[in-house]
Amino acid sequence: MQTTSKKLNLFDFTMIMVSLVIGMGIFRTPANVAAAVPSPAIFYGAWIAGGLVALCGALTYAEIGSRFPVTGGYYKTFSYAYHPSIAFAVNCIILISNAASLAGVALIGAEYITKVILPNSADTQNLQIIIAISAIIIFYGVNLLGLKMSARTQNILMLIKILMILLLITPLFFSSYPAAIISTPQIVNPTFTEYLKAFGIGLIAVSFTYGGYQQTINFGGEVTNPTKNIPRGIFIGIFIIITIYLTINYAYVQVIGFENLKEAKNIAAIMANHVFGDAAGKILSVFLFLSVLAYVNVLLMSNPRVMQAMSEDKILPEVFRKRNIKTDVLFTSLSVFASLCALIVFWAESFDKILSFTIFLDCFGMVLSAATIFVLRKRTKHLDNTGIYKMKLYPLLPLIFIAAYTFVAISIVFDYKKNDYAALTGLIVMIVFIAIYFIAKIFTKKLD
Repeated sequence: MQTTSKKLNLFDFTMIMVSLVIGMGIFRTPANVAAAVPSPAIFYGAWIAGGLVALCGALTYAEIGSRFPVTGGYYKTFSYAYHPSIAFAVNCIILISNAASLAGVALIGAEYITKVILPNSADTQNLQIIIAISAIIIFYGVNLLGLKMSARTQNILMLIKILMILLLITPLFFSSYPAAIISTPQIVNPTFTEYLKAFGIGLIAVSFTYGGYQQTINFGGEVTNPTKNIPRGIFIGIFIIITIYLTINYAYVQVIGFENLKEAKNIAAIMANHVFGDAAGKILSVFLFLSVLAYVNVLLMSNPRVMQAMSEDKILPEVFRKRNIKTDVLFTSLSVFASLCALIVFWAESFDKILSFTIFLDCFGMVLSAATIFVLRKRTKHLDNTGIYKMKLYPLLPLIFIAAYTFVAISIVFDYKKNDYAALTGLIVMIVFIAIYFIAKIFTKKLD
């Protein structure tokens, strides 16, 4: 197995972690959450709950990363804890989910920028597809230049994104700017079941917006001093994310209004228009497009390392772990993942179409990967008191995290009519990949 030099410091790793989570979701999914819930109280409750679940998950993955600091760690944990068929199937659907997530986010970015290019055009779908694929191709090229180059690019794009978010919340500090009137329809004697269902449906979009931090363990073998920097990076990153999400959602409701938010698209640009005028909305749309490039870049950095790990376990062909001699880039893995993302852009008509499908697939990965902490605690007990990170309140935190994502999956199942049978499609994909694993094993034995 090839070894890679540790090139990512704490700042690099923290920026990657924040970038994995803050894509374009926060500039789109608040409208989905608002449309799903009956009141601002449940709206904020869903975002707070999502943050607490993310914190439980981040702490769980911090310990997983400290106990198992290897490149491709997200795959390796499955391979180490479960049957190889489960590891293969889950990681294949996670790669598909990640590619779909990247495609959906790229399309959101394209929605914003096409409003600047063709503000009066009603049909911009073809242009959006071209822009989204162009973004993938550009950052495919950036990642071909090597990890350090893509990490530096990531830092710059992430700083642009944070500055843009700060710009969005500045209306809160204009004392002369009146808050939008928040009017909500009155629900007559809502039952607990109705509240719970609304909360669960809202959490689908919230989960998408908070998801991504689990992939940071893919870089475990490429971080300096991983036993300290992995948990530190996750701690710092998750608190930055929670603070940003709660603040920006409060700004949306105050400026746009809760009822208007339910029907809003391009909500960040709408908010800028309200406060600073139409020109500011267009400028902000350009910055939003730049921010989506950070998400595209970081997923192109992360996912090829999962393919590398699967290749090292001989589940994928050897070519997926080969690196370019000059740049140390996983050329085949990067090329295959980028191609998959581009193909899904053609399939995905809109972000809404792939949201539930992506989250349902993610639920498998979240639950099963977090559950590996129970196996790792037993098998790596000899690492205790050696300086590795150990979470407090174990096993409560991973159990909360697992229960939350099980609840989200169940919510998708019960909301099947609105999400094009995403749960059924996800189950079929899972079964197909397990079948492929065993068929490949039988075929390999016959060749031997």
